[in-house]
Amino acid sequence: MQNRITTYLDKLKNRKLLIPFFTAGFPSIKYTQEYIKAAESAGADFVEIGIPFSDPLADGPEIQFSSKTALDNNLKLRDIFGMVEKIRKYSDIPLLFMNYVNQIIAVGENKFMKQASEIGIDGLIVPDLPVEESVSMRKISDKVGLSMTFLVSPTSSEKRIKMIDKATSGFVYAVTVAGVTGANKKFSKSTDDYLHKLQNELNHKFVAGFGVSNSNDAKRLTKYSDGVVIGSKLIQLIKEAKTDKSSVLKIERFLKDIRKTLS
Repeated sequence: MQNRITTYLDKLKNRKLLIPFFTAGFPSIKYTQEYIKAAESAGADFVEIGIPFSDPLADGPEIQFSSKTALDNNLKLRDIFGMVEKIRKYSDIPLLFMNYVNQIIAVGENKFMKQASEIGIDGLIVPDLPVEESVSMRKISDKVGLSMTFLVSPTSSEKRIKMIDKATSGFVYAVTVAGVTGANKKFSKSTDDYLHKLQNELNHKFVAGFGVSNSNDAKRLTKYSDGVVIGSKLIQLIKEAKTDKSSVLKIERFLKDIRKTLS
C-alpha cells in the first residue's frame, strides 16, 4: 500500500520528522486550516489533526481544553472533512487523523475510513485501539489506502513492541512518558534508554511524542528517534496569543525554530 505517508517515508534519509498536532475546530475550523498552512510553511513533514472527543483518555489538560472548546462551538465531523477537502486543493502535505475508536464506530468502520481516504487523509492514529483488536480496521485501512499508526510506551514488552511494529503500516508513535499528553514533561536517562531500545527493536520509523516543549526537547528525543510530535505546546501558544491572527505567526515561528534544530 502506498500513500503520501509511505511514499514520504520511503524517500526519507537524514531528515528528522516534525509533526505538529492541532485540534480541529480550536479556536475555529478557519484557524485550524491556517495553522496547518503555517506548519507546512515552517517545514513540518506531516500534520496530525485531532478530532475532538468528549472523553479523551490519552489527552492532557491542554488538548482536553481545545477539544471542549471545539465541541462547545458545535463542531461537526462534516466541518473537519470539509476543511481537509479545502486543504487538498493547494497542499499535498501528509495528513493524519488522531481520533478514538468510538468516533469511528459511530460512523461505521468502512464508511469512516473510506470517506477519510476520499477527502485526502493519509493515516489514522487511534490511541485507544489495542493492536490485538485492530485486525478488521487494518484490513479496511489497507483496502482504502490509509496508514495505521500504533503507540508504544515505556511499559510495552518486547513482544508487544514487535506486534505493534508488524501491525503498523506507516510509522510507530513512541509515547515518551507514562500518562497523558502535556507540555513541559521532564525527560530522563530512562527516556533516552527507552528510545535507544526502540531504535534497535523497530523496523518501522518511529517518532517521539508527549511532552515536547522546545528545541532542546526535540533535539534530545531525535538522538535515537526519527522525529517528534508536538501538540500540547502548540495549544498553549494558541491560548496565550492576544488574537487568533497573531497565534498563526506564533505557531509558524515556533515550528521554524524546531525545524532549524532538527535539520
